Amino acid sequence: MSTSHDLDRRAALTAIAASGAMLLTSCRAEAEPARSAQPAQPAQPAQPAGLPPSATAKTSAPRPLSAPRPHVVEPLPFDPTKLRGLSERLLVSHHDNNYAGAVKNLNRVEEEIARAPRDAPPFVVGALHERALSFRGSTTMHELYFANLGGDGATSAAVDGALVTAFGSRAVWEESFRSAALSLGGGSGWVTLSLDLHRDALVVVWSGNHTQNLAFGAPLLVLDMYEHAYQMDYGAGAARYVDAFFANLRWDVVAERLTRARYAAAAIRGEIR
Repeated sequence: MSTSHDLDRRAALTAIAASGAMLLTSCRAEAEPARSAQPAQPAQPAQPAGLPPSATAKTSAPRPLSAPRPHVVEPLPFDPTKLRGLSERLLVSHHDNNYAGAVKNLNRVEEEIARAPRDAPPFVVGALHERALSFRGSTTMHELYFANLGGDGATSAAVDGALVTAFGSRAVWEESFRSAALSLGGGSGWVTLSLDLHRDALVVVWSGNHTQNLAFGAPLLVLDMYEHAYQMDYGAGAARYVDAFFANLRWDVVAERLTRARYAAAAIRGEIR
């Protein structure tokens, strides 16, 4: 379970962001009075080239940002009735509520950031950006998580070879991965097998929330350890959920991600022009 400290912090951030959105709406309402109450104004001459903006310009005008492109809820990439040990009810709820909710909230908070007046209080801007980062992380990680499910759990020779090189054996890697996952049982977070693009190394990454992840890393295998990913089927039995996760993996997807990540790492090092 999440600690009371985590819950208090999340509640505070959510309250700040909500208050910020209301404050920004109020600022816009004050800065943009109803058109019907304003007399028609003659067209203003164009500003001569090279001159600074008028000193009378309102500092509360919206920032000159283009409208953010809406994020789209991607459908489940597999038939939710066909996975072993993970029920259709769980998978559909996870997708339609947790993942889709993150996408919708990401769109909303990005709209608020784009429309924020120039003189918005820093604490409001900061709270909005914190929420955007969290929703963006949740959206991306959920999409990667669902995409590496729907298989039969059969291993990939390419990935196995990389695991042996990085960890000594596949068994050593899997023990490390499962141990990191179970450390989050009853709580929240993510566990990934990632390629550290900075060091060109495979690593197991533990994350306690949507914003905590490896800097400059490419997630290859993603496991959702938030309780909503398994509680409906397994209650507090996180270990059985991890077993079901491994039984439904698409290692071909992981292998493809590894190939692309290695190509990116080589390009970053200047080995590919």
